[in-house]
Amino acid sequence: MITDSQLYSLAIFLGSAAMLLIVLYHFLEVNSDDHKVEEKPKAAAGKVKAEMPVKWEHGVLAYAIWRTNR
Repeated sequence: MITDSQLYSLAIFLGSAAMLLIVLYHFLEVNSDDHKVEEKPKAAAGKVKAEMPVKWEHGVLAYAIWRTNR
């Protein structure tokens, strides 16, 4: 029969191993080739314009609609 201290040690070991495997999985998933961003060709220095992917007005409008429909 397993003693309480052996069961405790086994639980600590298995829990630690599970957490390490979860961290390793996420590290490998984030650094996989599927998630690499393809670089766009660089424009001339004078033609570079910063673009926001979503304008802030869209977020304000969505929030206003959400507030009125609650």
